[in-house]
Amino acid sequence: MTHSLHTFSIPVMGTGHSIDSPIRVAPYGIDSVISVVDDLLVEKIRKYYTEKFNLPYKNIPRSAEDGRAKRITAYLDLVHDIVHRTFDELKSQPFFEDNDKAKYFRMLPEGNPLKSVYQQLLKMTDENERSGLSQKLEAMMRPGSIDVNIMAKVDKLNFTKSGEPMSAEYSDGSAALRGFALSKLSSSLVLSAGFNPRLYNYLAEFKDFYRDASGNIKKKIILKVSDFRSALIQGKYLAKKGLEVFEYRIESGLNCGGHAFATDGLLLPVLLKEFKEKKEMLSSVIRPLIAKFYEEERGGFSEDWKFTAPRITVQGGIGTNGEMKRLLGEYDMDSTGWGSPFLLVPEATTVDKTTRTLLENAKEEDLYLSGVSPLGVPFNNVRNTGSKQWHQERIEKGKPGSQCPKGFLESNTEFTENPICTASTQYQLLKIDQINHSDYPEAKKERLKTKVLDKACLCDHLGNGALIQLGIQKESRSPQAICPGPNIAYFNGEYTLEEMVDHIYGRGESLVDGDRPHMFAKELRMYVDYLQDLVDQQEADPAEDKKLVRFRKNLESGMDYCLEIAASEAFEGENLRSIIDTVQKEKLRLEHIFSLAVA
Repeated sequence: MTHSLHTFSIPVMGTGHSIDSPIRVAPYGIDSVISVVDDLLVEKIRKYYTEKFNLPYKNIPRSAEDGRAKRITAYLDLVHDIVHRTFDELKSQPFFEDNDKAKYFRMLPEGNPLKSVYQQLLKMTDENERSGLSQKLEAMMRPGSIDVNIMAKVDKLNFTKSGEPMSAEYSDGSAALRGFALSKLSSSLVLSAGFNPRLYNYLAEFKDFYRDASGNIKKKIILKVSDFRSALIQGKYLAKKGLEVFEYRIESGLNCGGHAFATDGLLLPVLLKEFKEKKEMLSSVIRPLIAKFYEEERGGFSEDWKFTAPRITVQGGIGTNGEMKRLLGEYDMDSTGWGSPFLLVPEATTVDKTTRTLLENAKEEDLYLSGVSPLGVPFNNVRNTGSKQWHQERIEKGKPGSQCPKGFLESNTEFTENPICTASTQYQLLKIDQINHSDYPEAKKERLKTKVLDKACLCDHLGNGALIQLGIQKESRSPQAICPGPNIAYFNGEYTLEEMVDHIYGRGESLVDGDRPHMFAKELRMYVDYLQDLVDQQEADPAEDKKLVRFRKNLESGMDYCLEIAASEAFEGENLRSIIDTVQKEKLRLEHIFSLAVA
């Protein structure tokens, strides 16, 4: 299994903001992830890029049979072709000039074998030696991986035009999976947002997720996980079907972009410590299950094939090279994910100018954990987006919510037989009417109505920034939503790709101030904020009380461990002092929260 050239990758960001990131960064050897939730957006982007590269285009209409899968396959095949075409052009450029080929090698991390050979080449003077090493070096070059994300729980069952339910393989998740599986990509599928047995079972239908005669796997599986127990359970489930997990991707429960899947107070460093201590289990427990499958189902596991220990990577709030060095060195992570800072890099992501300016100017208080997602999961957001303004105007006109043009997040059956979206006009009018006719006190009615009206049309609005930036749609008709992590508050400009990569690797002046709080400190504060909200919302319920007590216990244990980290030697650019200050403040706040709750 091929490992990455870099020690960072660009994770998925919304439905649109990384929709074409591989086209932008893969020729430079950088891995990135595309979301295929919105196949209608995917089709518009495909049309744009076929025209840009003078390639043939045939529309796959919304009414096409198995259209969702076909649109996804067609786009991924296009991205593959463009990336390899661009990479080959870059590769053919001459050495010893200031061109994209030189940029490819400059951006590699120090110590990378390709960079070492490149630096050796630059020192050579003999023409014959140069020629021989140049050929060797070009043969070693490769593009970054074009990875694809599927949110496992976004798996709506669909209906025929006559209203009959379609079979499971036509669900949104299964169709997206099929679209990736049938593409020409040799890359990874990132499964996120929970465990979906039906979707995991469907993986077994496609040969590309299994070893070929040489023992190679064309399409690898990456699981985004919140804790070690979840990783082991899911890894074993897949292994019994002969499916190997290439990478477990750990994400901070709160200090991330997009949907936030909070733990019960288990802080990221605590989770990383457990993964480091138990990572061997992810191989020792899994290997016998894989071998057994191949013995029983595929005629045996060849002695020529090698088991490779799964990669363990981490993402969520990383902001300095010092923090990355701790993750790679102290916790033995194989790589890191840097998301939100790349929203300020036009060479890497597709964000409209208005929204990018909003992010450049965003302060800590402008970034918040919102209730806008129809999934009912907390969603990292920034204030004053085009989407928020659009929804507010509709509320003021007495027509809240959206007409639901895409319907990817339809899941509520409170008022209807078929699911509808909680961000839709239909649902919001029905729900507000129900609240108005309830016996609740007026104050509670207002709180409940605010919660209903917070829901936003993410299906459509998260893709609009890309459409505006590429000139496909006008900004005046395309409300923009975006989902940055709070880490973006410390980055305040527009950056080139090379500037951001240099920042990640600690080359040159840092892009963030030295007093920026450590990623562990920031996450801790967010968890105490989150706990405060839980306490504020709870009603008399013994089960909830037990959860809060467990949450507090985990937080206090995590705080003690954070102090151990703060007492260690800091990596350059790592603000360990902020951890000490934050723990002291948050311990007091934690005591205050529970003293009021008891009172």
